Amino acid sequence: MNNAPVWDLARLVYEPMAPGDLEEVVAIEQSVYPHPWTRTNFADSLKHGYQAWVLRNAARELMGYFLVMAVVDEAHLLNVAVASAWQGQGLGRFLLNQSVACARGLGMASMLLEVRPSNERALRIYRRYGFAEIGRRKGYYPAANGAREDAIVMRIAL
Repeated sequence: MNNAPVWDLARLVYEPMAPGDLEEVVAIEQSVYPHPWTRTNFADSLKHGYQAWVLRNAARELMGYFLVMAVVDEAHLLNVAVASAWQGQGLGRFLLNQSVACARGLGMASMLLEVRPSNERALRIYRRYGFAEIGRRKGYYPAANGAREDAIVMRIAL
C-alpha cells in the first residue's frame, strides 16, 4: 500500500495569512470544526499581530493554516486546521512542524495548546508529536445542546 502524499512539498506555498485569505480560512474552519472560530476571531488575531500562516498547493487552493500567539517565553497554538480534502496526508504534522519552527524563531521555550477530548484524531497527532497533557480546563469549549466540553491542555518544550 502506497501512503505517499498526493501533494508535492516543493510546490506548496507557505505564506503569512492576510485579510484576503479570511473567506477561505473561515470556510475551512466551518467545515472541519463543530464550533468554529468566526471571521472576527481570525481578523482580530491578524490585527493583534499573532503569527498566522496559510498553506496552499500549486493551484493556490488553501490546504490549511495555523495561528500562534507568543506570550513572554511560551507560544500558544491557537488554531490549526487542514481542509477535509487534504486530511490524512501528513499536512497536520507539516503545519505543526511549521508552528513549532515559528515559535522557536520567536525565541519561545515551549508551546501550549488546548484540544477537546472528543477530538481524538488531533490528540493522537499531538501525542505522537511529543505534546504532553499538563492539565484540563473544565467546561472550556461550547458543545452540543448548550453543554460544555473540557479542554485538555498540552505542552511541548521547544
